[in-house]
Amino acid sequence: MATNALQERFGTRFRRIITNTEDGVPPWMYIIESGEKRGLYLPQDAPWVVHGDVATLIGGIRALLMQALHPGSLAGVEQHSRYEHDPLGRLAGTTKWLTIATFGSAEALEAESARVNRMHDHVKGEYTTGQGQTKPYRAVDPDLLAWVHIAFTDSFLTTHELYGEDPIPGGSDEYVSQWSKSVAPLGLTTAPMSRAELKLEIKRYQDQGILATSETTKRVVEFIRKPPLSKTALVAYDRMFDGAVASIPTEFQVMLGLKGKNLSVVGPITRGLLRTMRMALGPSSPMEDAAIARLIRIGELSKDFSAS
Repeated sequence: MATNALQERFGTRFRRIITNTEDGVPPWMYIIESGEKRGLYLPQDAPWVVHGDVATLIGGIRALLMQALHPGSLAGVEQHSRYEHDPLGRLAGTTKWLTIATFGSAEALEAESARVNRMHDHVKGEYTTGQGQTKPYRAVDPDLLAWVHIAFTDSFLTTHELYGEDPIPGGSDEYVSQWSKSVAPLGLTTAPMSRAELKLEIKRYQDQGILATSETTKRVVEFIRKPPLSKTALVAYDRMFDGAVASIPTEFQVMLGLKGKNLSVVGPITRGLLRTMRMALGPSSPMEDAAIARLIRIGELSKDFSAS
């Protein structure tokens, strides 16, 4: 009972940060529970397994750093995001989309994608390319959508393989191809379908000089490195940040002005931290439980699935 009480207390505090709510219960919990259709993924699918692991915390940090390498993506964050004034609110918004896309019903994904698309309609402006040219951008531009998705996919895949608890069902190619379905409702229908294609696209952005950094990059990277969290939370966050940076290729670390520690040192520390967090949180995930309950209710899973 003492262990369960500790897990509940830690889990509530942890989820308060992720969801930006007082009680740690995300306001989109009811969305995951509702719906009469299955979503994109089932518990045995690669995205469900990857995104259900706490290693996603490190993947999220890495994805933000990688996304900052594209001046257009960075301009969208700087000019239209509330990351400096309400970083937890922005985190909650991103968490909501990821959670619904992974665990929600088809109806929920349709509604959430419509919300994101409406938001993207207002994200537009200009940015300076690596060659010093001024270029207009819109969040719905295929080039920007693709980089955000590529950085996200590569980051969550890489960090799960390094720090995740369970093997990915079907391997890395299965994760890349299955997760590509999530961005089709956002207008991206040409996402990479394998790890090799993912790497080729990253190389194309790099070889064509699309990726570049500036003083704005340094400012955003510094904010990601030291977000406004409590001293206690920052102790764990610093270790996760180290794990994220160590997983980034050296050439991109240099562009970001970062110097990652050796993975042979960082890896065991990061995995140890995540093991502790898994123990503190306990085996139950309220969001996954809600999704499984819905799938059982609509007949997509057997009634004894939760006990298997």
